Amino acid sequence: MLFNSFQYLCVFLPIVVAIYWTLVRTRRVTASILWLGAASYVFYISGEKLYPWMLATSVVMNYAIGLAIPRLQGGRATAMMALGVALNLSLLGFYKYASFLSTQLHSAGLATPVLDIVLPIGISFFTFTQIAYLVDVRQGKAREKDFASYLLFVSYFPHLIAGPILHHSEMLPQFRNPVVKDVARTMASGLLIFAIGLAKKTLLADPSGAIATNIFGDAAASPPGFFVAWLGALAYSMQIYFDFSGYSDMAIGASQMLGIKLPINFNSPYKAISIIDFWRRWHITLSRFLRDYLYIPLGGNRKGTARRYANLLTTMVLGGIWHGAGWMFIIWGAMHGIAQALAHGWNDLAKTVKLPKVPPLLGWAATFTFVTIAWVPFRSGSFDQLAHMWRGMFGMGGFAMIGVGPLRTLGETLGLGVAEVSFNAFGLPALAVGFFVAVLAPNSQQLLRGFNVGLDSHGYGAHGAPTRFAAQLNWRWIAFTALLLGLAARAIGGYSEFIYFQF
Repeated sequence: MLFNSFQYLCVFLPIVVAIYWTLVRTRRVTASILWLGAASYVFYISGEKLYPWMLATSVVMNYAIGLAIPRLQGGRATAMMALGVALNLSLLGFYKYASFLSTQLHSAGLATPVLDIVLPIGISFFTFTQIAYLVDVRQGKAREKDFASYLLFVSYFPHLIAGPILHHSEMLPQFRNPVVKDVARTMASGLLIFAIGLAKKTLLADPSGAIATNIFGDAAASPPGFFVAWLGALAYSMQIYFDFSGYSDMAIGASQMLGIKLPINFNSPYKAISIIDFWRRWHITLSRFLRDYLYIPLGGNRKGTARRYANLLTTMVLGGIWHGAGWMFIIWGAMHGIAQALAHGWNDLAKTVKLPKVPPLLGWAATFTFVTIAWVPFRSGSFDQLAHMWRGMFGMGGFAMIGVGPLRTLGETLGLGVAEVSFNAFGLPALAVGFFVAVLAPNSQQLLRGFNVGLDSHGYGAHGAPTRFAAQLNWRWIAFTALLLGLAARAIGGYSEFIYFQF
């Protein structure tokens, strides 16, 4: 079941919200937890046709291990935790990487079968959530005895398929102590940010994605021209931005309608002025997980400069592999790891040698350009497609002008030639509007800063939109919400899943 489907919008979500508030308002908290847990599992199996048992199996296994760890002492407790982590990683590794590894071994000439294993929905997110839980249980930071609460923590439907990655300390207290004041305000703010997210997906991400699909598809055969290649890369940059940002807003909005706050997972990453800044803004809960449960255990910055850079590279490569089994994700992760190491190295050098300060505009331009170039392997399905796109972006595929409107005339006048590109009717406007929204406009958290939407532990919404643009509970913003929902509903076509569903 997709967030951008009428089944979810008109049936599932309204029923879940209505019954939940009925239970909460009558002080039946245990029943409300059971209801959300049951609804979340229905949400899961509605989309997971091949492995409907997967989530339940994982939850029961980790719950049992979480109960066992505190009952053991010293090394035995650590061994139990390690067993739990190993089982989780084995399950994730088999379903996510066995096909890729079998293909590589077969290509190397080994007489091994080529596996074709379908990835279970949401496995990366509920696996990482539970790995963090087991580690925290071993460290004495968590212990959950109530199975219904634990099931809901892991399977909570707004986050289940594409995040954010939840932390037990953030969610369990909210499930047990629901807030029943200002219900109308809570519902209205949740509906508004949900509408913003749905509009991002249907009005900006999908039309931009249609351009990217056409250009990347053609690039599988030959290098596109300079302008076409950059158009394709920028289109995908906008597609993945608004696809993921839209999902994050819709997840926060759906949860806000239940009076439950999810952690903010997105903070205008295309406004970042360095690659370090970018990773503080993009997929924030994944960055938190990688920092707390991988980078710091590897030694972080505590074991010398060389080890620090190696840890950064290792963390980012593994972050790339988390996104998918394939060389393209490894290349993407390695690019970001090297960029992170260089950025930290520059900062370290600036502490001992007087270096000129990078102007913010130059820092933004360099960061956005690098991120756009790095999205190409993330989107590419083969080395040929990647090589052709990069060749085009670096001018080795010619400079034919894009064959649309005045650009066609310009290309013909200058003798550059014209490249025909198939466009969705809303593709170029969506791309232009998307760039403006991503780079210059206040983000959804800033617009709704007065409504306390989402867990804002870093103060992302503290410096929000100018007062004249800040959301208010009045007829203008109610009309704006209705307009967004109406336009987005009209744009909902066929099946259009979110990009992060595949991770």
